[in-house]
Amino acid sequence: MRNPTTITTTACLLAASLLPSLARAACECGYATNITGTMEVFTDLIETDFTKVKNITNNTDWARQEFNKTNTNARGPLGEKFMTENVASVHEGSSSYGLSSTKADAGLQLLVESATTNGLVPGAEVDSARQDVQYGSFRAMMKIPDVAGTCAAFFWYHNDTQEIDMEFLTREFNSSNNTYPVNIVLQSRASLEKGYNAAGTGNFFKVNLGFDPTASFHEYRIDYLPNAVTFYADGKILGSMNGSAVPTEGGHLILQHWSNGNPFWSGGPPKQDAILTVASVRAYFNSTLEARKADHEGRCADPTAPDAVCIIPDAPDFFFTKQTNMTNNQTVSGTPGSGGGGGGGDGGVAAAAGTVEAPSWSLVVGLFVLGIWFI
Repeated sequence: MRNPTTITTTACLLAASLLPSLARAACECGYATNITGTMEVFTDLIETDFTKVKNITNNTDWARQEFNKTNTNARGPLGEKFMTENVASVHEGSSSYGLSSTKADAGLQLLVESATTNGLVPGAEVDSARQDVQYGSFRAMMKIPDVAGTCAAFFWYHNDTQEIDMEFLTREFNSSNNTYPVNIVLQSRASLEKGYNAAGTGNFFKVNLGFDPTASFHEYRIDYLPNAVTFYADGKILGSMNGSAVPTEGGHLILQHWSNGNPFWSGGPPKQDAILTVASVRAYFNSTLEARKADHEGRCADPTAPDAVCIIPDAPDFFFTKQTNMTNNQTVSGTPGSGGGGGGGDGGVAAAAGTVEAPSWSLVVGLFVLGIWFI
């Protein structure tokens, strides 16, 4: 004869074992990375694989910018004209060259034109839709153009006195002696007082990369904490800055490519059209918004639980939003109303990064019923 107690207990235990997976997903308590010897955890993410994006025009996470800067405001002999049509997507497998006249790398293209328009140099900028980014680890895979006379930039921005920059001045590149510097800048009130010349404030340094950034894609990274900002190229620390120049407010991420003819900075305009290509952006950060803080507190039941905090892999082609069983209520780059999906292509929807893969409630209830039936 069957032992009803054994069957009931087994069914109930099985059902109970399934219950946690209905509410628990990976990374609910955040994303962790080692920053100069200390593990730092961030609550939110933005991940966009631009090599999968078919159309940037209505992407949920990134907005093309259109505005002009006079030569006075641009602090150069020429002004700057940022144009939405100077930003284009080339996705993997596409036969399109995008804005290029020759075969192009997959990714987001930002074009600086050689011809000026009414004293302005046409360029390109895209900004993150999230404006609440405060403290985090920001990473961009970029291929810098090999055309002299432009400034390719990846930076975090609150205002002109709270800004964290990595800027590549292509006029400084010299293949004959392997000179390929990156300019590291913290714009602060001190730099404002010196006419935005951060070089005189101690919040500027130039580092030779040791590789040709125009030959292939490389990852450039900014780690921004309350007391310091650290900069990297391909995982190697380039240097750090601390002190009162470290920003204290929330801001957003910017990808920018421009020229204004300033012989001491961008140089140019370029003698031919130049394209900065961005393969991806991965950003892990804390939010300034109370609603986002409450979201994190609500989903992070136990930070010590397995997979509650996810280590950010060093591999630049890893995206949490392409994995299964990821926490919900995160940002997935995509197009409005496209109905789910992840990884920064055209199938994502804001605030729905990944899905929780779990058995249905009907299965759990059924097991309980099965146990009761055998009593």
